[in-house]
Amino acid sequence: MTARRTYLDYNASAPLRPEARAAMLAALELVGNPSSVHAEGREARAVIECGRQSVAKLVGARPGDVVLTSGASEANATVLAGGWDTVFLSALEHDSVRASAKKSGARLIDVPVDRDGAFDAGAFADRVLSCNIAASGRSLVCLQLANNETGVIQPVSEVAAFARAHGLRVHCDAVQAPGRTPVNCAALGVDFLTISAHKLGGPKGVGALVIVDGAPLAALVAGGGQERGRRSGTENVAAIAGFGAAAEAAHRDLVQIHRVGALRDRLETGIGVLTPETVVIGHTQNRLVNTTCVALSGLTAETAVIRLDLAGVAVSAGAACSSGKVGTSASLLAMGLQPALARAAIRISLGYGTTADDVTAFLATWKHLTVARERAA
Repeated sequence: MTARRTYLDYNASAPLRPEARAAMLAALELVGNPSSVHAEGREARAVIECGRQSVAKLVGARPGDVVLTSGASEANATVLAGGWDTVFLSALEHDSVRASAKKSGARLIDVPVDRDGAFDAGAFADRVLSCNIAASGRSLVCLQLANNETGVIQPVSEVAAFARAHGLRVHCDAVQAPGRTPVNCAALGVDFLTISAHKLGGPKGVGALVIVDGAPLAALVAGGGQERGRRSGTENVAAIAGFGAAAEAAHRDLVQIHRVGALRDRLETGIGVLTPETVVIGHTQNRLVNTTCVALSGLTAETAVIRLDLAGVAVSAGAACSSGKVGTSASLLAMGLQPALARAAIRISLGYGTTADDVTAFLATWKHLTVARERAA
């Protein structure tokens, strides 16, 4: 019999929700191409549009503004390939944003973050005013809604109001937020917003780009003109069905996010009792209820992640490379953490399936891990 594992890495990928699995299995039975006009095609099209409506509801958008993609990385790349003259961004942004920005050929202007992991809105305003931004609408600021490592919720609406008043477009990578905090495109005041299905319990390999009020943006993928010409290619009907079902469930579960928040608080309190010297990064800021980033000096993230895994507990390091190796987080270094402490940071992220037993299991393993650390010291 396989021992039960404790999965606390929802920010990397949430387990597939039962509703999403059921929707996908049903959609796999459909034979029609959703671009076909016959009954089979119309049936597949109906599944797509139902999924689109559910995704739109989750983020407070209009269904017609939602472009379905292969994931948030594609959605971010589409925005950054928009022919921008200037792009403002910080070290907090996801690699898919930063790499696409570097590839875009735009002038890149870095914006600092404070020691608690928040985008410095004042410094951003100073940079905009000193850069002689042309009022051509060809300048962009990229700001995530919530940081994937610390969970710190960023001042998107404040930054967006200033940016749009000065002729900038606003792109918000909101991947970590839906289902963990209310999201509303209109309230945020952004032009582009990106999300991913697998962060909220949908399948991997599908996401969405919200283009608010028809903001100008060329298609990254050309061809058959699907998604109103904004993203060509035959749609992944089953994945979109799962995305929609997961979005519905995540929207429904918003009323009980306090349950996850209570478990996160219990976990942090337990860590503090066992190892008072542990640093909870970004704890003074408004954070996602499911996320904690902790660092214990003398216990490297690589060691902690491996030993926790061997004990049946899954968490992430502060920065996980695509190769699976553990690196030092650029975001944490940008916050001013000492390199040794940044190398010790691990991220623990909870979700809809997390229980009190999972928290207990983590704390028991953490106690064993830290006792071994003290003996080695």
